[in-house]
Amino acid sequence: MKKALITLFLVLIIDQVLKIWIKLNFQYEDSMLLINNLIEFKFIENPGMAFGLDFGGPYGKLVLSVIRLIAVFVIGRYLIKLVRTGAHGGFIICVSMILAGAIGNILDSAFYGLIFDQGLLWDDTIGDWNKMPYIRGGLAEMEEGYAPFLMGHVVDMFHFLPKFPDNAPWGLAGRDIFAPVFNVADAAISIGVIVIILFQKRFFPKSKDTPDLEENESVPA
Repeated sequence: MKKALITLFLVLIIDQVLKIWIKLNFQYEDSMLLINNLIEFKFIENPGMAFGLDFGGPYGKLVLSVIRLIAVFVIGRYLIKLVRTGAHGGFIICVSMILAGAIGNILDSAFYGLIFDQGLLWDDTIGDWNKMPYIRGGLAEMEEGYAPFLMGHVVDMFHFLPKFPDNAPWGLAGRDIFAPVFNVADAAISIGVIVIILFQKRFFPKSKDTPDLEENESVPA
């Protein structure tokens, strides 16, 4: 359980501290170079899915928030079961990262609309999220936030800079190799899933109780 809790709290603290710092110090779409020609901070708010993707306007946003809550409950119960049954430590850490990432983005949706005075607002006249003008989001009184419970937007900030070469085919010339802007929570989920796939044989070893077939043995029809 210690590995799971340490992973959960570490990911959540880094995720939330960075998001709040970005929210308080950047204008919308402001950027700051981190590593030359590789990665930058670029502040956007995600009104829907991970990696800056949208999901069906305000009703889609609410549905997604409910789905995230259900997913956190299911993954949380699964993680408790893994700990109790003595699952591989690496697998427990990966599932903890996935759970922490899901919780991190839920915290944004649940509370950022209540505690910040500026964020994305749905504009019925254009059928889209009103992103500009955007005033740096200061902390607000609870009743003066920009959105109700579960309707706040997720803060994203990491943007990879490498682009396809000018002679790239299929209309890719000059475009970002990886365009989505993402956050620590998104990265934790992605890393957790990728590591599980890469090390699944180590995490789920073949049972020693299952005898291997001899080369000259055949499987009964």
